[in-house]
Amino acid sequence: MDRGILAATRLLPNHKKSIQELMLRSESFRALCMDLAEAEFALERWEQSRLPEKEAHCAEYRLIIVGLEAEIRQTIRER
Repeated sequence: MDRGILAATRLLPNHKKSIQELMLRSESFRALCMDLAEAEFALERWEQSRLPEKEAHCAEYRLIIVGLEAEIRQTIRER
């Protein structure tokens, strides 16, 4: 299964059907979900890091994820 759809349904499990439908119909929604998957992956990598800038990068990716979640929710509401 596509990483983007997995990330979106993991984040918003109650909207699984809507996510699946939008993934089929909307290239921009697919890109949004792929961005979410990539941000989650980057956050996981930074959380395992020992570099001094770890916390700053983790905070940045958490904000990105929150923003993407808001965009995904908005798209679902508008459909």
